[in-house]
Formats: sequence, structure tokens, C-alpha cells
Amino acid sequence: MKIIYPEDRSYDRWLKKMNRRSTPDPKVRAVVEEILAAVREEGDVALLRYTEKFGGPQLNPSELYVSPAELAAARRQLPDETHKAIRTARTNVRAFAKKSLRKSWFMKNKQGAIVGERFDPFQRVGIYVPGGTAPLVSSAIMTCTLAATAGVPQIVVVTPPASDGSLHPALLGALVECGATEVYRAGGAQAIAALALGTKMILPVQKIFGPGNAYVVEAKRQCFGEVAIDLLPGPSEILVIADNTATPAWVAADLLAQCEHGLGSVAVLVTDSRRILKEVAAELKKQIPLSGRARELAKALRNAALILVPDLAAAVTVANQFAAEHVSIATKSPGEIAQQLHTSGAIFLGGLSPVAAGDFLAGPSHELPTGGAGKSFAGLTVDQFQRRTSMVMFDEPSLKASLPTLKTFSSIEGLDAHGRSATIRIPKKPSKAKKTK
Repeated sequence: MKIIYPEDRSYDRWLKKMNRRSTPDPKVRAVVEEILAAVREEGDVALLRYTEKFGGPQLNPSELYVSPAELAAARRQLPDETHKAIRTARTNVRAFAKKSLRKSWFMKNKQGAIVGERFDPFQRVGIYVPGGTAPLVSSAIMTCTLAATAGVPQIVVVTPPASDGSLHPALLGALVECGATEVYRAGGAQAIAALALGTKMILPVQKIFGPGNAYVVEAKRQCFGEVAIDLLPGPSEILVIADNTATPAWVAADLLAQCEHGLGSVAVLVTDSRRILKEVAAELKKQIPLSGRARELAKALRNAALILVPDLAAAVTVANQFAAEHVSIATKSPGEIAQQLHTSGAIFLGGLSPVAAGDFLAGPSHELPTGGAGKSFAGLTVDQFQRRTSMVMFDEPSLKASLPTLKTFSSIEGLDAHGRSATIRIPKKPSKAKKTK
């Protein structure tokens, strides 16, 4: 954990370092290129080889598929409180998603032609649900629920199994509850490759969704073009903006909560109060031993930074440059600060808004851009599961009214056939016969 004060020699260098862009690591990029090429050439054989190579189980192709019977059994095993929690979160996410669905519309343009947009669900999507150190049941809810709400008929989930090939029953139960139609034991960049390129066991999808580690994110980036991609969500991040009204214990708890996601997680505090900075640092040390994942927290905190700035305006500048996945505003007037943030994945206003509530049940999807990608990407929304098609219909009067403009553009661009394709549709008036004496 770095504690950074304005009087430090390296202060300006640290602030410059906070201005991030989402750029791939060359080593990660090379590994992913190798994996994609292998899956393209060998299909399931490469998928299974890399699964075992990176610490997964030794499987045969038929074991990739999670059968409906196994899914149903996992759902039946769920304790009542787990089932209730999943349904509560799904209800909020579904209600939020319904508000964001785009609807088809039509109008007449100035010449009288009917124009509009039609929004249809993608027919087959792939969703990556991370496994790793914890069964991310919430990630299943925050992605599959949106796909189901949009009406996607084929929702294909890949998720890394444990070393014995098992998948957590709560995760499987949530996938069933939230609308997954196919589930496969596959993780890492090789699973993204299978979704994008297709194998004998896993048919290709139209678009890939879901968060993951650096290799998963890089695989999504490299597959863009062969398949549609939602955004680039990597390891969890949080940036807290705090003034002297903040409660240090709450701030520290939020920072540690996001560090629970693992070594790649990033936690940052930016404050104009020297007292708050010191007390948050003390709280972090106090709260780490309270966690059942103290070792993981200690490792993740190597990426943490507590930064003192001269005022909240400087804090806003740092936050916009850093473009964090989650920004928590622990200040006297959080609304005023929020209005000035333009690169955050999600904003949590006030001390009583823990980021974990957004992770688990608030309503918006917790799949958010990381690594500085928030400068270009927004978080996952239900309309990303919809495909837009523009619609155009002319009749003879509206086409006639459009001909002068069509002819002008055809002439300017030297595209005679364009103009002819319009004029040929309008019948010529018959010429009047000359009178004879």
C-alpha cells in the first residue's frame, strides 16, 4: 500500500501514473494470440489442453457440457436463504433492465418516407462468469438476467470449474434461475476463443459478455470483429473520494471489499484531509485480520494507494483521469462531486451507499469497465443484448419528392447508378402526340 503526500518527491509522478489508458500487456497479448490460434485450429482439443495447463481439471469433450439434470439438481439443493437472495437480486436487476430496453419506433421523414429503428434480441450470446477464488453468483445474475430480459433465446455460459471439475451449486442454481440455456465447464482465454470461433462442443455466438482476468479481457479484445464484444471488464477497482466528513472505517471497508476479488484488484483513496488518510490507513490494518481472506487482501493491497490532494477539485481530476470501475463519494455534498465525474463505471453517493450493494443487488449490472477503459466504455446495460436494424420504406409520392436530392448527391459523388436506381422506379409521363393538320 502506497501513502502519497504532496511533499513527496514522487508526488507528480504518481499523479501522472493515475492518468490511465486501457492498453494490453505485451506478454498477455502474446499468450492469448497463441491460445486463439490453437483453438481455431484444434477446437475442443486445444480448449481442453489449455484448461488443464492453467490449473483446471483433465476433461474429455463430453464433460464440458453441464447437463440439464445437473443444473436442475443444483437448483433443488439451494438452501432457502440462497434461493431467496438470488431471486431478490434478480428481481431488482430485471426491473432496472426493463427500464433500459430500447423499443422499435417509426416516423415519416420530410419527404413522406417511413423510417425507423427495430430492436431485436441477439439470437445467441456467450456469457463468461468468472470462477477462480470464489463462485461469482452475482456475476451470473448481473449478466444472464439482462440477456433473458432482452429476450435472447440462446444464453450460453462458460465458467471455469474447480480442479476436480465441479461447479458450485449456488452458481449453477443462479444460472438456471436467471435464464441460462447452455452451461459449459470452460474458463480463461480458451473459453472466450471457443465462444467466438466455435468448436464441436460449443457452437459460436454472436456477442460475448462478462468480466474476467487480464487474459479473458485480452481474448475479448482480440476476438472483436469476429464476434461482437460488450466491454473490457477486468479485475475489480474502487476509487474513494473523501473529505473530512467521511467515516474512516466505512471507507476502509469499501476498499477492502473490492480487494477481496484478488491480486489484480486496485483500491485508491483520494482525500483532501490528512486526518482521514491516516485514519483510513489505520482502519485497513485493523480490518484485514477480520476477513477470512486476509492473505488475499494483503496481496491485493500492494496495488492500493492513499493519496492526499490539496482540495476536492484535484480529487475530481484524479478520479476522471483514473477512470475507476467503482467511485465512492464520501463527502458532505456527494451530488456536487458526482456531477463532475465523467469516466466512472458506477458512482456510489454518500457514506451509506456501499459498493457491495451495487455488486450484489441494487439493480444496475455490476459488469463495468476497468483499467482506464471507462474513458471510452460505459457499463453493461440490457440494450447491449439488442441488435438495432434501421428500417426504410418509400412510396411513389415520397420517392418523387426525394428525387432532386438523390440526383444532386449522385452527381456530386459521381455515382450515376445510384441516381438511376431511384429514377428508374418512377414511371415516365407519356409524351403527347403532335397534332396533324
